[in-house]
Amino acid sequence: MHRRRRRQNSFAEASLLAVLVVAPLTLVHVLQPRAEVSTPTAQLPQHVADLRDAILAAARSGDIEELMTAFDMSGAPPDFGIGGMNDPIRALEAESADGKGHEILAALVEILSLPPATLPLGTDIENNLIYVWPYLAERPLDKLTPAEEVDLYRLVTPAKAAEMHEKKRWLWWRLVVAADGTWLTFKRLD
Repeated sequence: MHRRRRRQNSFAEASLLAVLVVAPLTLVHVLQPRAEVSTPTAQLPQHVADLRDAILAAARSGDIEELMTAFDMSGAPPDFGIGGMNDPIRALEAESADGKGHEILAALVEILSLPPATLPLGTDIENNLIYVWPYLAERPLDKLTPAEEVDLYRLVTPAKAAEMHEKKRWLWWRLVVAADGTWLTFKRLD
């Protein structure tokens, strides 16, 4: 009995040591989703999780005007990478293939259904991370695992995936939120 407990303790100590040694070396990592949900809201800072939930609620409503709630939570609309944006809702409608914003809302639902990547930004130790959806936007596309390839095909057409692999860069929507819950950007990268 004592021998088994010592083995369990040394296994736990070795596991903890591995986490303490390896984890700080990782600059970009992907938050792992919880088993029962496809997104890692429990691991996100509360402000980030609240904003994500507001964006998802707006997107699932089918009414692009509902994004105003998320803009208000964030303090301002994010940078959409769209010129002449006096009215962000009208700009998104114009950017959307259907002219109503439904394509944009669908893209938001899809990318927010995947885990984010986290990137360090700034010197504030407690709030220096930004959260990037989808995590694939920060992965080397020539080194995707088979499961990551499936995630890529969930988001884009096979032709777009082939173009990304050929150009070795992310060429679709990318959403960025700061640790304090500020929605920084939502841009289609081409």
